[in-house]
Amino acid sequence: METTLSLVGLAKNGDKQAFGDLYNEIYKDLYRFAYYTLGNREDAEDAVSETFLEGYKGLKNLRDETLFKPWMMRILSIRCKRKIKQYVTTRQKIDPEDISEHVISFDLNTDNDEKLALLAALSTIDYSERTILVLAVVEGYKTREIADILGCPQGTVSSKLYRTLKKLRAELERK
Repeated sequence: METTLSLVGLAKNGDKQAFGDLYNEIYKDLYRFAYYTLGNREDAEDAVSETFLEGYKGLKNLRDETLFKPWMMRILSIRCKRKIKQYVTTRQKIDPEDISEHVISFDLNTDNDEKLALLAALSTIDYSERTILVLAVVEGYKTREIADILGCPQGTVSSKLYRTLKKLRAELERK
């Protein structure tokens, strides 16, 4: 199998199969981020699909091929932010009970009550906090990488992550 770097190079030159291979390689990571950010399976799928379409169209503008995945995560992060703004303007709420048990189970090895408590606690934090938390805890990015994805200082990411974890801990201890 070809490396991600060579696939990006091929895809930039118009190889649709190479882009399809890149899609298969990072789809789960992007979907997981969108799902934890948006809390809704359908919206997460839409956001990821729109992200891949935008990524395909803009791939020739990617300067550093080693940054393909962070670049796609940044596009997705912006899409998720737009969807959340849309939620707010239409007064839709993210309901933790609507979240598919199938998707939750692959990352959380806890019982249903704990899952619901965690999802309820996640719904209490704002978008930027949830984004940093998901990138760090679920996706495993380091604070420097998160700062690059979000376009903000590393110190901001570190302090927001610390405060968010502290806030979640307090919320979970209350329940």
